[in-house]
Amino acid sequence: MSRSLPVVIIGAGPVGLAAAAHVRARGFTPVVLEAGAQVGAGIRRWSHVRMFSPWEYNIDARSAELLAANGWQPPDPTHFPTGREVVEQYLEPLAATPELAPQIRVDARVTGVTKRHRDRMKNAQRDTAPFVVRYVQDGEERELQAEAVIDASGTLSIPNPVGAAGLPALGERAAAAHLAYGIPDVLGTARDRYAGKRVLVVGSGHSAFNVLTDLARLARTSPGTRIHWAVRRPSLQRILGGGENDQLKERGRLGVRIARLVEAGVVTVHANVHVDRIERSDAGWVAWSDEAALPAVDELIAATGFRPDLGILDEVRLDMDAGTQAPSALAPLIDPNLHSCGSVRPHGAIELAHPDANLYIVGVKSYGRAPTFLLLTGYEQVRSVAAAIAGDWEAARRVELVLPETGVCTTQFADGEQAAAAACCGGPASSGVSACCVADADAKAGGLAGCGCGSAPTIAPAVAAGVPARSSCCGQVRA
Repeated sequence: MSRSLPVVIIGAGPVGLAAAAHVRARGFTPVVLEAGAQVGAGIRRWSHVRMFSPWEYNIDARSAELLAANGWQPPDPTHFPTGREVVEQYLEPLAATPELAPQIRVDARVTGVTKRHRDRMKNAQRDTAPFVVRYVQDGEERELQAEAVIDASGTLSIPNPVGAAGLPALGERAAAAHLAYGIPDVLGTARDRYAGKRVLVVGSGHSAFNVLTDLARLARTSPGTRIHWAVRRPSLQRILGGGENDQLKERGRLGVRIARLVEAGVVTVHANVHVDRIERSDAGWVAWSDEAALPAVDELIAATGFRPDLGILDEVRLDMDAGTQAPSALAPLIDPNLHSCGSVRPHGAIELAHPDANLYIVGVKSYGRAPTFLLLTGYEQVRSVAAAIAGDWEAARRVELVLPETGVCTTQFADGEQAAAAACCGGPASSGVSACCVADADAKAGGLAGCGCGSAPTIAPAVAAGVPARSSCCGQVRA
């Protein structure tokens, strides 16, 4: 590739800035376009949240080298930072380095990406035409030509609705003044909004866990605070995760902590809920699932995840999975309908490629609607992508990352959350073999420590929504 034009990177979050560092190391000029007024604008929206991964999993190696060359002292690798600490101790110093600072443009919102003089229909000389990136800055429309485009813009701009079918529930928009999306600062700036109130949290991921934990802390000092939790699954077995078997201990402990709150009656669980409408009544806001009404509440929190904004890429050629809205080659690795034991394996330019060469979606946006993204995954993505843009396919294909295991095997549950032992990680291990399943036995036979399954502390029957616990497999309770 020619290095006469820059590589445009959309988004100045952790993965976007890491992409700039890697692209620069490959001899290209990065130009980072950030829609927010400051770098790390997305993380600043949840700056109060403590991450479940320590610093050692949140810093890109190439970025750390660049920072060290400018006198930066790294934080304690074992400390679990908040979003604010990530911004202040890592992203802001990185963006301020003389190597990257001139290449970052804030308040620059990208509105579209295309090929020069070619819309998505045009074939002739498409591969040799540079990209054109249009953006708005200071109220003025501007354009940049680029050799390559790396979209690390994240997904926070489009939260998933409360409605179970992917559309806002009937009445959801009318409830907007009493409905928050994501992880509101329950113990800080939003304290008065939730103290002493009846609150319904909808969602079953780690965002919901964080919200529930904060609400439980609020309830200790604010009498009258009542916490309801609506989940779509018929039980909490699969939701609560791998517990102490999770190699990211704080992630595992989140599930254990929520289990205890449910057991203690601090959090009231409503399972098998598929919200289709929200109505205002004399008693408060009522969410309905088919013909069943949940208790009336004062406030609702949708911790239902986010989805990618692909509109800015409408004039380039993408190869996206119909379900996850992730690149097609990556989708089978991250699709929660398919993904099995342990963590998603490291991946890079091969899995992220699109029909328009040198166009890549990276970071959490590359996962589309799928959950469980780790920053380390994004850093490995951009290392590989930068190598591919430079034509170093040996480095692009090389795996330079080992991810921590989740302790969760998601294929063990059949419909209705009843355990399917034969489907769990290949089924049970042969008698006489010290392993929890076939996948674990195969891993150990190959000289590894195992597949990350193992046994986890059983979840109390009350937490399992009445399903008695008999044994465990892949870090989850089996019925």
